[in-house]
Formats: sequence, structure tokens, C-alpha cells
Amino acid sequence: MRIAQASVGLAPCLVASSAPGQAQTPTPTPAALPPGSTQTPATAANVVGRVLSLEEAIGIAFETQPLIQARLSEYLAAAHRVDQALAPLLPQLSGDWSSGISQTVEVGRRPPIRGRFDPRGDATNTTISRFGDDTRAGFTLSQLIFDFGKTFATTEAARRLAEVAQEDVELQRQLITLTVKESFININFARRLIRVQEQALERADLNLRSARGFFEVGTRPKSDVARAEVDVANARVDLIRARNAERLARVALNTAMGIAADTPTEVQDNLVYQAMTLDRGQLQAQALAQRPEYKQARLRVNEADARMRAAFRDFFPEVNATAFYGGRRADLNEIWEVGVALSWTIFDGGNKIARLRETKATVEATQARVKATELDISREVEQSQLNVNEAQERIGAAQTAVASAQENFRLAQGRFDAGVGTILELTDAQLFLTQAQSTEAQALADYRIFLARLERAIGRR
Repeated sequence: MRIAQASVGLAPCLVASSAPGQAQTPTPTPAALPPGSTQTPATAANVVGRVLSLEEAIGIAFETQPLIQARLSEYLAAAHRVDQALAPLLPQLSGDWSSGISQTVEVGRRPPIRGRFDPRGDATNTTISRFGDDTRAGFTLSQLIFDFGKTFATTEAARRLAEVAQEDVELQRQLITLTVKESFININFARRLIRVQEQALERADLNLRSARGFFEVGTRPKSDVARAEVDVANARVDLIRARNAERLARVALNTAMGIAADTPTEVQDNLVYQAMTLDRGQLQAQALAQRPEYKQARLRVNEADARMRAAFRDFFPEVNATAFYGGRRADLNEIWEVGVALSWTIFDGGNKIARLRETKATVEATQARVKATELDISREVEQSQLNVNEAQERIGAAQTAVASAQENFRLAQGRFDAGVGTILELTDAQLFLTQAQSTEAQALADYRIFLARLERAIGRR
């Protein structure tokens, strides 16, 4: 038994139409509550004892999912790096204070003292030590006057990286939304299979009682009873698997919402079918306009281009103005200095040339990635809409198969009860009915997951 992953949420370019025999269902609301809404998204604290809608589950994930919080923090860090890149354009003020004691030693010859004999000669050597206090304190103000736009280019590159980080936040939200939708539909799909297996177990129990009754009166052999017992055991195994699949889906949903895995979450049933008409051209256009990955690829081109401009401007000089005011020596006599400095690296061993060539190659690589990303997005959109169409066709075929299997089981049951049918014929009909019902639920779940993935492919939550 395979657990499908599915979701709800209809893009504007998906035109809904009621299928024959299906009730019209409203278009689900967006994942996030609109501004000014009076509704309050559910939080992890009030999940227990409530039946969550899909929108509430997504709202909880946006509030508590640590992956989203991490992306938000990374975006803030990138935004602060923009300020760091811009800082050299603003005045720089620093203060300094230094103090020290210096010793000066002088060696000279001292003349002899009159009237006293000096065996070493007419004069003697002498050492004189002088101590000085050297103190300096003041403030230095510097301002970049002109650097040929290098700092502006570096700031632009940092700004583009911050925008890439911002798109990371949206990308993570879309991925979390898809995971919540898949887990949400997994729970409902598992519940649908539980009902199917419970019905199968009830039919198997009824067949077993009938086979035992016929055996007791001597109209049926013992093998019919054994075959019916096997069917009951198999139905119980499938029911156990379906119930465990529901528990696993609930764990996945709780994890996606960022709450404890063992939380007894209850969700609304959204496993419904609503036919869709897809506009291929509009889907492709929306995908390129909304996908965070495509926006990031284009932003990285701009960032690489800005870095290339900064690398080119490294070949030009920088002009800075400086001013100092303070005092020197022990009495801190007033001093001040004002100057303009021009710095220009004439040759650095080819480092700047190599860096410029590197940035040019990076620009070409990022441009190629934009095209590759565009192709990937186009492929995802095309595959998603083909899967949606295929699932819609499977749902119709599966519903027809269920109706036929129900009629076949009814006839086989009547023949067996009348004594003209075999237990093999009855159990086959029972198996076909269970398989048809499971296939219908699978097709419906696949349809919902393909809709969710189509929304993800066009950049919608």
C-alpha cells in the first residue's frame, strides 16, 4: 500500500469546473491569512482538541518552523552586511592615547679635579642618564573622497546578496507549505484507506460466518472455511498498515508545523475532487515571475556584475582626507594635522588582473545558470500539469471501476448465498472491490498532490 502525497490550493490560472456527479467545492483560501483579517492563525498551544484546517496548519508552520526562522535570521545578517559595505563612504572617527617613558644615556669625559692626582689620566669617563615622558592623545577623522565607485559597486553586490537571502525566506516558506500540504493529505488518504480496509474486514467476516454455516450443514467443504479465514487475516493486516500509515502521516505533519511529533493532531478532510482546466502559457509566465529560484539566479548575475565592476575599479587610486587634533608631551600641548592622501597600487604581482578575470568568468557562469534554472522551471511546470491531467483521467476510470466492482461483489455474494457460487469467486470479487476502492483513493490523493506540486512549480504557496 503506497501513501500518496497531495495538497490543495488553486492558482488563478487553474479554471475549476465541476465534474459529473461531483459537488461543487469552494476554492481554498491562500495559505497565509490576508492583511486585516479578523481570524487568528492557530498556534502549537491550541492544536490539541481542535480540528485544524489546512490554512491553520500552514499558519502554525510559518510561526513555529525553525527552518523559516533560520532563513529570516540569515536575511537580517545579509542586510547588515550591506551596511558594512556602505560604511567606508561615511566619515571614520577614532581616538587614541599613548604614553611612555624613555631613557637617554650619554657617555662623556669629565675633567680632573684640581689638586688631586688621577692615575687614569687627565680626565675620566662618565655616564649620564636622562628620563623623558612622551604622551600623545587625540582624535583622527578620515573621509573617503573618491574611489572611482569601488565602494558603491561593493555595496550593490552586498545588496543583491541580501535580496537573494530574502528570496531564500520565501523559498523556505514554499517548501514548508508543500510539506504541510503533503502530510495533511497523507492523513486524510490514510483515513480513507482505513475505511476501505474496515469495510473489507467486515465483508471478510461475513463471508467467514457464511462459509462456517454452510460447512456445518454439510453443503460446503472445509476448504471454503480456510479460504475465508485467510481473507479475514489479510484484511486485518491491511487495516493495521493503514492505521500505522495515518500515525506516520501525523508525525510528518507535526514535524512540518514545528511542534512535538507526538501531538494528537486532528485535521479536516480535504480529499475532494474538483476538475481543473489548465492554461499552459499562463502557468509558464507565472512560474518565471514568481519562482524564488529564478529570482535568485537573476540577482546573482547582478551581484557578480557588481563585483566585476568593483574589481575593475581596484586599478584606480583612492583619495582620502584626514584630520588629527590632540596633544603631545607631558603637558599635552595642542597639535593638529590636516591632510589629503592619494594611494595607488601600481603593481601587485598580477593579483588585481587575476581577480578581474575571475569575476568575468563568474558573471558568465551565473548567466548560464539563469538559463538552466529557466529550463528546469519550465520542465517542472510541464510535468506537473501533465500529472494533473493524468490524475483527473485516472479518477474517472477508478470511479467506474469501483461501481463495476461493487456490482460484481453483489452478484458473487448472491450466488454464494444461493449455493451456486464458489468461495473462490466470492473472495476474488471481494479483493477486486477492495483494490478498486483503494485505487480510487490513490488516484484522488495523487490528484491533490499534483495540484500542490503544480502550485509549487509556479511559485505559489
